[in-house]
Amino acid sequence: MPTPPSAFPVTKRALLAMAAGMTGLMVAPSVFAQDELHGTVDQGVIQPLPIAIDITSQADAQGNSLGAQISKVISADLERSGYFKPIDPNAFIDHEIDVNVQPSFDHWRTINAQYLSNGLAHVDADGRLTVDFRLWDVFGSNQLLGQSMTATPENWRRVAHKIADMIYEKLTGQEGYFDTRIVFVAESGKRGARVKRLAIMDQDGFGASYLTDGSLKVMTPRFSADSQLVAYMALSADSARIYIFNLETGRQESVGEVKGMAFAPRFSPDGSKLAFSVSQTGATNIYVMDLSSRRVTRLTSGAAINTSPSFSPDGSTIAFTSDRGGSPQIYLMNADGGNVRRITFGGGIYSTPVFSPKGDLIAFTKQSGGRFSIGVMKPDGSGEKLLTSSYLEEGPTWAPNGRYIMFFREPPGGSPSLWMVEASGRIERQVPYTGGASDPAWSPRLK
Repeated sequence: MPTPPSAFPVTKRALLAMAAGMTGLMVAPSVFAQDELHGTVDQGVIQPLPIAIDITSQADAQGNSLGAQISKVISADLERSGYFKPIDPNAFIDHEIDVNVQPSFDHWRTINAQYLSNGLAHVDADGRLTVDFRLWDVFGSNQLLGQSMTATPENWRRVAHKIADMIYEKLTGQEGYFDTRIVFVAESGKRGARVKRLAIMDQDGFGASYLTDGSLKVMTPRFSADSQLVAYMALSADSARIYIFNLETGRQESVGEVKGMAFAPRFSPDGSKLAFSVSQTGATNIYVMDLSSRRVTRLTSGAAINTSPSFSPDGSTIAFTSDRGGSPQIYLMNADGGNVRRITFGGGIYSTPVFSPKGDLIAFTKQSGGRFSIGVMKPDGSGEKLLTSSYLEEGPTWAPNGRYIMFFREPPGGSPSLWMVEASGRIERQVPYTGGASDPAWSPRLK
């Protein structure tokens, strides 16, 4: 079995490398009464909820049903969350039930469906897609949700993700995360000569598109809070610069001339600032740029390597990695650079800290015992928990609901791929993107 890369090259890599919504979508409440179900996520053993998804529509000339496609996306979203067990449509007793008529609950109880979501998808005369759907408590024999959604037909996948979000929220009590995007580095080619392009896709791995042409190696992309801007590092043979890509206009620009190699950018929560690292004459320090004035302020100093800055949700604190104590560890400092304190003392090498959306946890990468792990801890460093471990994995990023973490994993001699793990470590899934992928960043919920 190949041995992992030596500690120094991996540490250096970790320090340096880790350092268009839907228009016209409308949601209208149903005229049906909506009963409240205050769901909670069980903190013990997870028992996925059996649920039947049956969105119908008239088949086209080729026999394809848009309703069936929407049902598959909703089912896949819910299944990957780990909290639902969609029932095979072949087991359904009733098919194409009228969305405006109460279903025969006995037929759904027979196949052990605890919940049913049925609906009708159709394209109106004006070319608009309309999806009416309901969510039913089968054993309670009552309706929980009723909505009518409209969009352009090409945005049917976003409609499905939004329906999945509403079902997830109603039955778990947690905010949904399916109507989101992932920006990442798409990798192709052999190790040592890989082409690394900036790419974006839906959170379920579909709809991927390239944003850069591969002439420069792209690393560490990060979303702004409004999901419209992406900051990333572009590496050439003799320089490393930071760019901001505008997803709405397709334009990109360099953040300005900075002496040295600049990398590991991350936006402040309000989007007004950009924190990043600059390597000069053997030292690497963290800087913050005001994006309106382009004024740059240095936050750290000295001969250490300081990188991977991450703002807390309120913008008051920055977590970062530094080897000032002899090995890479996680530190916190005030947003102005003051009150620096170390929070990791568990042994091993720590890197890539990132605050959760609520600020109650920090996700990180840990190297120990020849393996890499993705873990979480409280902001004071207590309660450390390793969620997943393998030959090489790095780069955690939080779902906007703070319940899931995406990262990338690379096997010996293989290509990197994206994975998702629940913050408790109980649920782990590979993201269904077929190409090589690394450095993911999860967007906020789309508008």
